[in-house]
Amino acid sequence: MADDCLFCNMVSGHIPVDKLHDDDLCFAIRDINPRAPTHLLIVSKEHIPTIRDLTEEHGDLLARMVTVANKLADEEGIGDSGYRLTFNCGDEGGQTIYHIHLHLLGGRQLGAEG
Repeated sequence: MADDCLFCNMVSGHIPVDKLHDDDLCFAIRDINPRAPTHLLIVSKEHIPTIRDLTEEHGDLLARMVTVANKLADEEGIGDSGYRLTFNCGDEGGQTIYHIHLHLLGGRQLGAEG
């Protein structure tokens, strides 16, 4: 855990947050700067700076994050209409918090990115 990491401080409880999902591997919250009508973040509880730092040992974590995203998409009413799952990696990839998190975006027709 990194003391100066926003998400680590959420995991530890130092920063209170309204969680949509919480389990032993990850939690989910609404993005404070949504880029779509539905914009959720599925956040690893383990401090892993970028997806480039993942190893095969993180397979269960990644599977859980995607499974949680699929469940939340259904709960948000966008499961059937479609949604986007995105990891940002590095500065040029748009990553602003260096603690892996999966973006779930939907609720409207999404355009091409990049």
